[in-house]
Formats: sequence, structure tokens, C-alpha cells
Amino acid sequence: MDAIEAILTRRSVRNYTDAPVPEDTIQLLLEAAVSAPSAGNQQAWQFIVIEDREILKRIPSVHPYSGMLNHAPLAIVVCGDLSRERFGGGYWVQDCSAATQNILLAARASGLGAVWLGVYPLEDRVVGLQKLLDMPESVIPLSLISIGFPAVEQGRVDRYDAGRIHRNQWRKTIGTP
Repeated sequence: MDAIEAILTRRSVRNYTDAPVPEDTIQLLLEAAVSAPSAGNQQAWQFIVIEDREILKRIPSVHPYSGMLNHAPLAIVVCGDLSRERFGGGYWVQDCSAATQNILLAARASGLGAVWLGVYPLEDRVVGLQKLLDMPESVIPLSLISIGFPAVEQGRVDRYDAGRIHRNQWRKTIGTP
């Protein structure tokens, strides 16, 4: 699948088959993640790959919208490592967001389904995952990605809205004051 097709057909997938994700595919997802742009090439990210069924089943106790992990074969936590941040200002959030999107697109291109579960900036989710996964305080979980082979294939949805596109300067859309 080419990059444009992966982008245009990527959907949030929450239902998976029982098939495990092969190790070489997990490696590909991680290589895609670290190929994301990073402010000043600081690469202030860390990743936690979770395949342990017991850990996956415990995550919904700290993240209320992660129930799909009870059946997912894999999750990846994308984390910002504040000890690696050279520029301050929170660029790790942008860097880790780009890494998260790369994982989602690589998953789609590999025939997998995935969904981005937001963690940061909600303190209860951040602290809950830090404790559950025995993370140091300087490592902040930004996102949790549930991954597996989709139980049902979802088609493309056209989300393009010309009314949200502005050129050269902000312009009012029809019907707005």
C-alpha cells in the first residue's frame, strides 16, 4: 500500500482478530516511529511495547477508554523523555505526536488496525500509566496505541472540507458572521 492510500484509508480500529502481530512488523512500526520529525533532532522519545495479556487487561483501570486492550494483541506507549529534551518548551509533545501518527500509518500500511488513545495531558492517566508500567517520573506517556489485525475492514471516509481551508490569510466562510 502506498503512503497516500494509507493516509486516506486510516481509521480508528478497536476490534481485532486473535492473531498476534509478528515481531518483524512490530520492529517496522518502531522504525516508522523513530523516523518522525523531531525538533532539533532531539528525539526525546521512548517506547514501551506491551504484549503481556495481564498488563493489557490492567490498563483500562487507569485509562477509561482503553477497553479494546482486553482483546488487542499489542499496544505501544509513546513517551516523552524529559531528560533528553534539549530545547525546553515542550517540543517533546509535537515529536511524540508525529511518532504516534507514523505508527498509525505504518500499521495501516502493514494491514493492521490501530487506535490512538490520548494520555497526556490528563494527570490521572499519566500517573496511572507511570505506576502501572514502572516508569520514571521524567518519562511522560503521551499516547497509547492499541494495535491488531482488524476484525472488520473499514472503508475510506471523505473528511475534506473546503470551508476550513484558507489561502494567504484568514477568510470568512459562507454563513459565518
